[in-house]
Amino acid sequence: MLNIIAIDASTEACSVALQWQGKIYHRFELCPQSHSTLLLPMIDEVLKEANCTLNQLDGLAFGRGPGSFTGVRIGIGVAQGLAFSADLKVVGISTLQAMAQQAFQEHQQDYVIAAIDARMSEIYLAAFSLKDGLMQPVTQETVIAPANAKAFLSEQTGFDYGVGSGWQAYQEALFDLVDNSSHIDVSFPDARMMLPIAESEFKQGNAVSAEQAQPVYVRDTVSWKKLPGRE
Repeated sequence: MLNIIAIDASTEACSVALQWQGKIYHRFELCPQSHSTLLLPMIDEVLKEANCTLNQLDGLAFGRGPGSFTGVRIGIGVAQGLAFSADLKVVGISTLQAMAQQAFQEHQQDYVIAAIDARMSEIYLAAFSLKDGLMQPVTQETVIAPANAKAFLSEQTGFDYGVGSGWQAYQEALFDLVDNSSHIDVSFPDARMMLPIAESEFKQGNAVSAEQAQPVYVRDTVSWKKLPGRE
C-alpha cells in the first residue's frame, strides 16, 4: 500500500485521512464555514498520531469538487501548499465518486447515484457503478435542476441507491429516483473514501505536480452568481 494523505473541504464536512504503513488515521467534522481553521490542525493531528511527516509520504489527494466554491478553493490551496513544501505529487478526487465509494465499502452498494446540493435550486449529479473494487462514473458530472434529474439518468437502470446532500434538500423532486431517498446514509464526502481511489490513480501514473492541481467546479461559469451566505 502507498503512504498517502487525503484532504477534503468541498462541502459542509471537513475531513483528513492518512494511509500510513497499512493503517488509516482519520478526522471528520461537520463544520460549515470553518474549514480554513480546522483543516491544517486535522492534518497535523493525523501526522502526529501516525508518527510520520509529509516528506515520508508517496503522495497527496484532495477533494477536487464539485461542491462549495469556497470549500473547493480552500482544499486545493492547502493541498498545493503542502505538496510544494514536501515535493509531493497530487491527485484530485471527485467528491461525488468518494461518496459512491463509501456506499460500496460501508453499505455494499454497486450502483449509486450521487447528488450534492449545489444551491440556486440545482444539484451536482452523477451515477457510478463498481469495477474492480472502485466506484467508477457511468455519466458525466453535471449541475442540473432536480426536476430534470430523472431525464438525465434515464439510461441508467438499476441505480437505486442515493448518496449526498441533494436528496434531503430536494426530496420532493428526487424521491422516486432511488429506494433510500428518505433515509440517506452518506450525505457528505469523507477523505477516507478517497484513499483507495487515490492509490489507484497514483499507481496508474495519473498524479501531477502541485502547480497542475485543478479544481472541478462544474458550474464555474456562473460562480459569480452565488448567493450571499449560501456557500
